[in-house]
Amino acid sequence: MIAAIAIPNLLNAIDRGKQKRTMADLRSLGTAIESYSIDENNYPVVSTMANLEAAVEPLYIRTAPTTDGWTNGIIVASIATEYTVCSGGKDAGACGNDAAGAVTSFNDSITFANGQFVQWPEGAQQ
Repeated sequence: MIAAIAIPNLLNAIDRGKQKRTMADLRSLGTAIESYSIDENNYPVVSTMANLEAAVEPLYIRTAPTTDGWTNGIIVASIATEYTVCSGGKDAGACGNDAAGAVTSFNDSITFANGQFVQWPEGAQQ
């Protein structure tokens, strides 16, 4: 009976940790992109993580994270005037399909754009 209570709580805690790691990694990528823009006077023009790595490593970030907490690939889109880095969430869904603001499912996207989170986990997660 204790296992019936403890195991779901443990799994939920593991996924919360993966969300936190993902948020930290997206914020780190955003900081690297912002640092690049200070030196270059614009954001790097990239559409893949490989291109972003080439632009920001090792000067702005030692090693750019390429996967989120669930080991799904991080999505990046950056033009000279704006950028977005995104995790599709636990289910690796498409980025940007969820409403902006706080999300309540581990499957929802987590999105960092132009220096701030536009989709982020908040409250109890399912």
